[in-house]
Amino acid sequence: MKRRTACVLLTTALLIAISVGVLAAPAKVLHMLTALDTNEAKIYIEAFEKATGVKVEWVRMSAGECLARLKAEAKNPQFSIWFGGPSPEYIAATQSGLLEPFTPQGAEFLKLQHRDKDWRWVGFYFGAIGFACNTDWFAKNNVPYPTSWQDLLKPEFKGQISFAYPYTSGTAYTILATVVQLMGEDKGFEYMKKLDANVHHYNKSGSACVTQAGLGEIAIGLAFSHDVLAKGTSKGYPVKLVFPSEGTGYEIGAMAVVKGGPEPELARQFITWALSTDCQDLMQEWFRIPLNPKAKVAAGAVTPDQVKLIAYDDIWAGENQARLVEKWRSLLNK
Repeated sequence: MKRRTACVLLTTALLIAISVGVLAAPAKVLHMLTALDTNEAKIYIEAFEKATGVKVEWVRMSAGECLARLKAEAKNPQFSIWFGGPSPEYIAATQSGLLEPFTPQGAEFLKLQHRDKDWRWVGFYFGAIGFACNTDWFAKNNVPYPTSWQDLLKPEFKGQISFAYPYTSGTAYTILATVVQLMGEDKGFEYMKKLDANVHHYNKSGSACVTQAGLGEIAIGLAFSHDVLAKGTSKGYPVKLVFPSEGTGYEIGAMAVVKGGPEPELARQFITWALSTDCQDLMQEWFRIPLNPKAKVAAGAVTPDQVKLIAYDDIWAGENQARLVEKWRSLLNK
C-alpha cells in the first residue's frame, strides 16, 4: 500500500513538474574557439545566447594559436566554430582540411574577396594595420610621429616599439605579410630584422601593444586600427592612430564551421546570425567595419576609403603562412 501511494505521489510530482516546465529540455550548447579580444567576444556571444537560447562555451586564443589547436585536434575536434581572426589563418586551415563549407542565408552581400571561393570561411568585418603612438612620449621627446614603415627604423625609436609574434597572432602575421608584399620577400625580411632592433618586446596577442602604448610602456604599438581605437583612444589613453604613407595591409576578419565539430548546426546558426544587422550593429562598440552594408558604423571608425591600402593578397598570405612564419623565426631566433 505504501509503495502504491509513493508511486502515485511520484507520478503526480512528475506531471506537475512537466506542466510548469521544470523538466524542460537542457539548453543546446555551442563550443566556440575565438580569436577576438575576450571583452569583445562577450558582446556577440551574450547577444547570441539571448536571441537564440543557445549556450556558448568558448575559449579565447590568438589566431595563430587557434590554427595550431585546430590542427592538433583535427582527429577529434572539440570546437564547432572558429570565430574571428584574419582570413590568412583560415586559408591555411582550409589547406589543412580543417573547415567545412557553409553558405549562410542572406550572405549575398559578401564579395568574392570577403569569403572562400567554396564558402569554407566567410568574412564579417574589415580592419587596417596602423601605428598606436603615445602622444605624451612624443611630446616629451619632441619627436615627430612615424608616418611611414621606414620611420619605424629610426634610432630614436630603439626599444620603443612593440607588436606580437607572427606565429601566435593574426595581427602580427598580417604585419609580416604586408611588409613582404609591399617590399618584396628579400627586402621585406631585411626590414623585419632591422625593425627587430627597435622592438622592446613581442606579445602573444596582437592588441596587447595598444594598452602598453597607452600606459607609456612603449612609444609605438603596431596593431589593427579598430583595436587602437577601442583599447586606446576610446579608453582615454593618450594614443594617436597613424597610418604609413607607403600603404598598409588589412584583414578580412573571418569565421568558419570546424570540420567534424560536435554541433555543426549550431555553428551554422551562429554564422548566419553574425552576418545579420543585429550582430553587425554591435561592432560599433569595438570600432570594427562590418561587411553587412546595412549595419551601422561607429563614429571615428576607419573605413577602407579613409586609408591608403596596399593590394593585400590574403590568399597568398594564407598559402605561405607556415613558410613565412618559420623564416621569420629562423631569421630572428624567436
